[in-house]
Amino acid sequence: MTIRVAGIGTALPEKIVTNDDLAETMDTNDQWIRERSGIGERRVGGSTGELATEAGIQAIKNAGLTPDDIDLLIVCTTTPDQQLPATSAVVQRDIGLSCGAFDINAVCAGFLYSYVVAYGQILMPGGPNRVLVIGSEALSRIVDWNDRGTAILFGDGAGAVVMERHGQGELIAHDLGSNGDLQDILYADHGGYIRMEGREVFKRAIRAVSGSVKTALDKAGLTPDDIDVVIPHQANIRIIEAVCKSTGLAMEKTVNVIETTGNTSSATIPLCLGKADDDGLLEPGKIVLMTGFGAGMAWGTAVVRW
Repeated sequence: MTIRVAGIGTALPEKIVTNDDLAETMDTNDQWIRERSGIGERRVGGSTGELATEAGIQAIKNAGLTPDDIDLLIVCTTTPDQQLPATSAVVQRDIGLSCGAFDINAVCAGFLYSYVVAYGQILMPGGPNRVLVIGSEALSRIVDWNDRGTAILFGDGAGAVVMERHGQGELIAHDLGSNGDLQDILYADHGGYIRMEGREVFKRAIRAVSGSVKTALDKAGLTPDDIDVVIPHQANIRIIEAVCKSTGLAMEKTVNVIETTGNTSSATIPLCLGKADDDGLLEPGKIVLMTGFGAGMAWGTAVVRW
């Protein structure tokens, strides 16, 4: 018995902030932002819990299930609604679940960490049959909208998957890593804003993700040509292009939403899964590679047979 993704859900705020909107309040323009990041607009609004609840409900419905069918909830976020309780507790209530619930914070790598944790939970003797994993962020709350280096990059949103015991689907291999020595190149203090050394993050991210992808492929006994769909973290389209060049992954196999969402941290990969599903790319048996990195720095890659 292996494990599959049975349902996918996404949620984005209604408010759209375009590059032209940002140009009205800071020294920037649409062309400058697009050339450096691939971002044209981002969504702003809603709380982490509200967005998570919407995405989670949609994922459960997409799986043809009800809240009573969910045995565990994991919410990955770096923008919890409160210092306590965990955002997952409120999401559990609002979806109508009656199961255990907890948060994971691995920033932009949070969904990959949560996916691996959920997979392991289901495989445990007596473990849950179905786990709802949600990546949700309200990053606009911790963005300094006067800082051109960060305000252009981030947005709000959520994505969710229902994972369940099934004969279809398999986590073939994964790689998780972290390097706390790089804490000071991307961080946000309590009550403060995101602070980032952009060039250093760019360089380190390419190195970390490329290494993680190669490690996961080696563990899986696969080559880049064996991968059918690439789901990368949506931080910067230039990073995605550089990682593909470094690892041999085909850029045309990547699924990207960054142009319309910006960087939504732990929500980017499930948002891309939603787009891939809508585009008919996630057929049974397809080999899907998900990879990402975040502050910490933390990174992760999962190679999945859909």
